[in-house]
Amino acid sequence: MKTVLVTGGSGFIGRGLVRALLARGDRVTVLTRDVQRAQAALPGARVAMWDPERPGPWFEEVDGVDGIIHLAGEPIAKRWTEPARRQIVNSRVETTRLMGEAIGKARRKPGVFVCASAVGYYGPQPGDKVLDERAAPGEGFLADVVVRWEEAARAVEEQHGTRSVQLRIGVTIGEGGGALDKMIAPFKLFLGGPIGDGTQVISWIHVDDVVGLTLLALDNEAVRGPLNVTSPNAATGEEVARALGVVLHRPSWLRVPEAVVKLGLGDAAEIITTGQRVYPRRAEELGYTFRRADLVPALQSIFGR
Repeated sequence: MKTVLVTGGSGFIGRGLVRALLARGDRVTVLTRDVQRAQAALPGARVAMWDPERPGPWFEEVDGVDGIIHLAGEPIAKRWTEPARRQIVNSRVETTRLMGEAIGKARRKPGVFVCASAVGYYGPQPGDKVLDERAAPGEGFLADVVVRWEEAARAVEEQHGTRSVQLRIGVTIGEGGGALDKMIAPFKLFLGGPIGDGTQVISWIHVDDVVGLTLLALDNEAVRGPLNVTSPNAATGEEVARALGVVLHRPSWLRVPEAVVKLGLGDAAEIITTGQRVYPRRAEELGYTFRRADLVPALQSIFGR
């Protein structure tokens, strides 16, 4: 049994992770701004208030836990106005630095700090370029944010000796949230299809495997540094649209012009108009067995078909 501190525990990934930790007998404390909401969503977990923007009494929650899983972060699928950019940076880079400060002040420091990161680290890349954890960072706003985010996470190990893992999480699908909520809406109206030419590669993963790989990072002392959290079978936008059409029994041929997406999201359109083929090399080396490695069965597990 471990004592685990989780941020972002009431989010889409966090809910599944907290349930899995509790199911195996761990003691879980969730740091949240909305205690009442978190208590309702996460029965069995202890809930404590925090302010991710400044030090406070929540620093005491870090002292003595076995591990920290830091998932908190502002959504990125919105127009990148200057205020939005600041929120995206601060909610990732600055909160991670603040968590490092809390670890530094703990009398008994956690053994591991598992910090969310993202495949945005690699930036937009050609679909035939396979990227494992050794690949260099890409270019652009998101890549720059993720590089700084991971630097703040690595500093926890460099400065305080706490093993640090950075989870480079792909496009996450699952029931009750994640990327699917936005993906399936056009299909339900018989308006589904790929975005642009559909050749962009989507490095996706089922939420069950995000949880599985997060637990691997928490438990296995051989895991440190970056860990690609993606299915080994990335898919193009065309393939994703076709798979959704098959599972939902809807047409999947109506293309969404890139110009329409850019009109709505501005620079943030790169999230869905570009992509990268990210391979989970480290997970493979560690012997991790994916529960949902193939796209159509993964979607069928969500929609019950």
